[in-house]
Amino acid sequence: MALEKLYLDVPGTTIFDAEQSRLGYHLNQFCMSLMKAANRERFKANERAYLDEWPMTEEQKLAVLARDLNRCIAAGGNIYFLAKIGATDGKSFQQMAGSMTGMTEEEYRNMMISGGRSVEGNRFIGEDGNAQAQHQPQGTGGGTLR
Repeated sequence: MALEKLYLDVPGTTIFDAEQSRLGYHLNQFCMSLMKAANRERFKANERAYLDEWPMTEEQKLAVLARDLNRCIAAGGNIYFLAKIGATDGKSFQQMAGSMTGMTEEEYRNMMISGGRSVEGNRFIGEDGNAQAQHQPQGTGGGTLR
């Protein structure tokens, strides 16, 4: 019997639960491999060949190659593992977060310093706040980290 997941109604948010963990297991293991310098060098030398060594889905591989972190998360990636890709590319976590929201690094930093996004219009899917999907790059192919 599947559990009712009331948290799926959080706009602009993919919750990393057991289902997402199973979906992204190999993607996240690939990311962890980037903690070793030799693996980072191999990945940078031929990204596709290195990715093909992992039993990831084609969608996961394409999301990594595009550096589309929102697609990676939808495919089971966990942001703390995905941060290894950004670090491999010399990107800060702030740059990564900005890319995921369609903002520049400076815009993202200023938003966070100002207290983050308002909860108004962002409590449930279907409202019209600025975190709602229709106002975000999620699902639209935007939000790449390059």
